[in-house]
Amino acid sequence: MATHLVSSARTHDRWDATLPPVALVASGDTVVLDCLDSSGSQIGPASTVADFVAMDRSKIHTITGPVFVKEARPGDVLQIEIFRVEHRGWGWTSILPGLGSLPERFPEPHLFLWRLDRLFSDSLVPARVPLAPFLGIMGVAPAEPGPHRTRPPGPFGGNLDVKDLRPGATLYLPVFHEGALFSAGDGHAAQGDGEVCINGIEGPMEAEFRLTVRRDLRLDQPFAELPPKAPPAAPDLGAWAFIASAPEAMAAARDVIHRAIDFLMARFGLTPQLAYTLCSVALDLRLSQIVNQPQITVTGTLAKGMFPTPG
Repeated sequence: MATHLVSSARTHDRWDATLPPVALVASGDTVVLDCLDSSGSQIGPASTVADFVAMDRSKIHTITGPVFVKEARPGDVLQIEIFRVEHRGWGWTSILPGLGSLPERFPEPHLFLWRLDRLFSDSLVPARVPLAPFLGIMGVAPAEPGPHRTRPPGPFGGNLDVKDLRPGATLYLPVFHEGALFSAGDGHAAQGDGEVCINGIEGPMEAEFRLTVRRDLRLDQPFAELPPKAPPAAPDLGAWAFIASAPEAMAAARDVIHRAIDFLMARFGLTPQLAYTLCSVALDLRLSQIVNQPQITVTGTLAKGMFPTPG
């Protein structure tokens, strides 16, 4: 089986089955993708909030591909084994007016730049954020004629932002077009479940996959096999949990996020913007119950081990 190196010289920011492939591979081949950050290199390690405000948002997300898998036909399944995802030493997280989970609380733009070591970032003092790189976007060309913006995910995969799709995981996607037309990008060095301010730690990545056509499976939505939980990079000291119930899950989630921000401000002296940023990369939201209707319960957890003196 061959290995194909695919540079970021040709990228795209729309799903469209008519895009010319950047590589032709056989089922079972390995593909190494060079992925730009989600801004398409409009943001860099020395960018300012003015640069962020001025960037062309029609270019988000910039993804590498499509890769044409020669054996793939509509009705098949593309098996994507994720071998490796490596960051490039820096990243960014932003607040954009009108977007994110709390737009009314954060009406002004904000940009935070991260320096990334191999396993941690110490950029947002006093937190020490553990890193777990993954790609937020992995997908095939959608069934419907394009072009389509890359923000909404769908049966084809796309902008799923599932942080558990890390090295060791296998993602399965239904194929809608000849060749599958696989693309990927939107690398995150870390992300909380929820990505609440609209970004994780965005950054350029190199990712390695094996792409295999499966004709013994039938899918109409993404499916994955996840690896065992990795040992925590930081000491497991437990977590702070914020719990809220409301008739709508989003209302409960917003309550949890507000309270987590207020907690970080009071306990560690973070500004509201930095507390929101930290929640986006480290607060894990989950549905705790949906059976006690009309109330739905959401829990958000922050690991105590991120902080040198958690109390």
